[in-house]
Amino acid sequence: MNTPLPPAEELALIDRELAQLDARRLYLLSRRDWLLRLLLQPGSGPAPVRWGPAVSGVPAGPAGTPGTSKEASAPSAQNVLLTLGAVLLAVAALAFTLVSWGSMGIAGRSAVLAAVTAAALGAPLLLLRRGLRSTAESVAAVGLLLTVLDAYALHAVGMPDVNGTGYAAGAAAVLATAWAAYGSGLRTLRLPLPAAVSAAQFALPLAALAVRPGPQALGWALLATAALDAALALRVRWAAIPAAVSAAGALLIGVAQSWSAGSAAAAVAPAALLLAGAALGVAGAWREPRASAAALVGALAAVAGLGGVVRPVLDPAWTVLAHLLLALPLLAAVRVPALPAAVRRGSARAGAAVAALAALSAGAAAATALVARLRVLGEVWAATTPDREPYGPGAAVVLILLIAAGAARWTGRALSRPEPTVVAVVLAWAGLFTAPVLLGFPVGAVFAAQLAVAGAAGVLALRSPERGVRIAAAVCALVGAANVSLGALDGRTATFAVWGLLGVGCAAGAAYGPAPRPVRSGAAVCAVGYATGVLVAAGAVSDLAVAWWALPVLAVPALVAALGPRLGEVRLPVEIAAAVAGVLALGLSAGRAGTLALVPALAGVVCAGAAVRPERRVLGWAAGALLAAATWVRLAEAGVSAPEAYTLPVTVPALVVGLLRRRRDPQASSWTAYGPGLAATLLPSLLAAWGDPGWMRPLLLGVAALVVTLLGARRRLQAPLLLGGAVLAAVAVHELAPYVVQVAGALPRWVPPALAGLLLLAVGATYERRLRDARRLRAAIGRLR
Repeated sequence: MNTPLPPAEELALIDRELAQLDARRLYLLSRRDWLLRLLLQPGSGPAPVRWGPAVSGVPAGPAGTPGTSKEASAPSAQNVLLTLGAVLLAVAALAFTLVSWGSMGIAGRSAVLAAVTAAALGAPLLLLRRGLRSTAESVAAVGLLLTVLDAYALHAVGMPDVNGTGYAAGAAAVLATAWAAYGSGLRTLRLPLPAAVSAAQFALPLAALAVRPGPQALGWALLATAALDAALALRVRWAAIPAAVSAAGALLIGVAQSWSAGSAAAAVAPAALLLAGAALGVAGAWREPRASAAALVGALAAVAGLGGVVRPVLDPAWTVLAHLLLALPLLAAVRVPALPAAVRRGSARAGAAVAALAALSAGAAAATALVARLRVLGEVWAATTPDREPYGPGAAVVLILLIAAGAARWTGRALSRPEPTVVAVVLAWAGLFTAPVLLGFPVGAVFAAQLAVAGAAGVLALRSPERGVRIAAAVCALVGAANVSLGALDGRTATFAVWGLLGVGCAAGAAYGPAPRPVRSGAAVCAVGYATGVLVAAGAVSDLAVAWWALPVLAVPALVAALGPRLGEVRLPVEIAAAVAGVLALGLSAGRAGTLALVPALAGVVCAGAAVRPERRVLGWAAGALLAAATWVRLAEAGVSAPEAYTLPVTVPALVVGLLRRRRDPQASSWTAYGPGLAATLLPSLLAAWGDPGWMRPLLLGVAALVVTLLGARRRLQAPLLLGGAVLAAVAVHELAPYVVQVAGALPRWVPPALAGLLLLAVGATYERRLRDARRLRAAIGRLR
C-alpha cells in the first residue's frame, strides 16, 4: 500500500473523487427518472433538453420547463389534487342526481347521468396524457361504477316491468362488452379489462336463472362461463382464476344433484354436467402444461358422474367398488406416453385419490370385523360365537381391498417406487384376513384361513428383500396372529389348536437362518409367548388351583436355559421372554404359601443352571436371591421367629469358602467372596430386628454390623464395609425413630420446615465442595475390593 503521495494529500484526493462519483450518480438517477416520465406520455416524441452543469447533475425539464428535483417521480401535489377533484366531482354528481332526481324530467335525468358518466370515463384520457396514470386508474374506476348505477337507474325508471334477473343478465353482458371496449381503447389502464371479465361472469348464470330457474340450468351456465374463461386464459393468464371459480360452482352443483338423485334416470343429467366439466378440465390440461390440477379435478368429476348413475341401485359398499373400478383406468394413464404430461399426472393422481378413499372405506369395515372379536374377553371359553357370521356387503369390502392392493402394486412397479408396494401388502393382508369373516364362513374355516394368511405374511416378512415390505408384513403377521389368538379364546379346542400352530410357526420362523435378525427375534419371542400361553391354558383345563399353574409355566425358562448357546442370534430376546414367563409363574404362585416357596426354589435352580455358563454368571445372583426367598417363605410359613438359628450355619461356611477363594485369587471381588455369606445373616436379622420390640436383638445386630464394618475398613473390602455400614445405619434409625418422633411432636410445627430449609441452604452454599467430596468417596469405595 505504499504510494508516492503524502497521506494527507492522498486522503484529499480520495475525498474529491468520491464527491465526483456521488455527483455523477445523482445526475444519472435524475436523467433516468426524466426518461421514464417521457416514455409514459402517449404520443409524445423526444423533446429537446437543456442540461446544466455536470457537477450538479440536475437536468432541465422538457421543452424548456424549469428543472425538477428527484421527488418528481413520487405522487406530487398536482396528482393528489386531481384525484380528489375527480372523486369529489363524482360524489357531487351522485348527490345531485339523488337529491334532485324527483324535480327533473326524463331528459334532465338522462342528461345528468350521461354527463357525469362521460366526464368520469373521459377524464382518464386527459390524465394519461399528463402522465398521471394512478389518477387515471382511480377516475376510471369511478366511471365504471357510474355505468353500473346508470344501468340500475335505467331499469328503475325506464323499464320497471322488465324481469329483474333477465335485465341484470343483459346489463352484465352490455357492461362487460362496454368495459372491454373501453379497456381496449385505453390499454394503459389495467382495471377495465379485469372488470369486464368479472362482469361477464354473471351474464350467462343470470340469464339461465331468468329463463329456467333451477340448479341444473345454473350449473350448465356456470360451466359455459368457465369454458369461455378458459379460452381467454390461453391468452391472458389471470383469466384462469374466474374459470376455476365458475367451474368449481358448476361441479359442486353436479355433485350435489348426483348425490340427491333418487333413481338412475334422475342421475343422468347431473352426470352429463360432470362429464362436460371433466372434458373441460382435460382440455385445459391438454393445452396448458402447468394445468395438471385441471386434469385432476376433471378426472374426479368423471368418476363422480359415472358412479352417481349406479349409486341409486347399489348398496353403499358396492357403490364404492363401482367408483374404484371407474378410477382404475385413470391410474393406467401414467403409462400412456401419447397423453400430455399434465393430463397423465392429473389423471393418475385422481385415480390414486379415489382408490385411497375406497380403501379407507373398506378398511373401516375390515377394522370393525377385527375389533368385534374383543367381545370374547367378556367370557373366555364360553363358545358364544355363532357357527357362521351374518352375511352382509362383505364381498364388496373384500373386493375393494384386493383390487386396491393390486392397483397399488401395479403403481409401484410403474413408478419404480417402494411405498405403493408397502401399501399393497397391507391392503392385501386386510382383504384376505377379513374375507372369511365378512363372507360368513364357518368358524373352523375362518380360523384355518386366517392362520394361513398370518403365516403367509410371516413368510413374506422372513423372505422379502425390501425393508419396507418386511416391516409391513411383520406388522400384519403380528396383528393377524394376535387377532386370531383372541378369537380362539371362545373355545378350549380352538385355543390349543390355534395357539399351538402359531407357536410352531413362530418357532420355525425363528429358526430360518437367512431371515433378518430382528424378524427372527420377534418370531422367537412370539414362540415363547405362545408356549407360555398353551401351558397356562393346560393348567386351566386341569382344574387345579391357579397357584399350581406356575409349575408347568416354569418349564419355559427351564427349556430356554437348557438350550442356551444353541439359540444363536435370538438367544438374548428369547431369554428375556423366558424371564417374563418366570415372573408370571411367580405371580401365579402367590396365592398359596406352599407353592410360593416351591416356585421360587425351582426358579432359583433354573437360574443356577444357566449361571454355569461363563457368559451368564450374573444369573447366579438371581439364583441366590430366589433360593433365599424360597427359604424364608418356608420359614415364615413355619412360624420361625429366630432366623439366626438358620442363617448362621450357612453364613460361617460361606465366609470360610470366601476366605479360601480370596487366598487363592487375591483379585476376586469381596462381593463374590463374602457378599452372599454376610447377606444371608445380616439382612434376615435386620428384618427381624425392625419387628422386634425388645432391645437385645438390635443391640447384638448393631455390634455385629459394627465389627463387620470395621473389618471391611481395615482390610479395604467393599462388601463388608457397605453391608455392615448399611445394616448399622438401619439399626440406628430403628432405635432412634421413637425418640425422633417424640421430639418432632414436641417441637412447634414451623421448626421442621425451618430446619429443612437451613439444611438445604447449607448444602447449596457448599454444593461444589460436597460434590467433590462425594466423588472422592465414590473413588475411594471403587478402589476397594
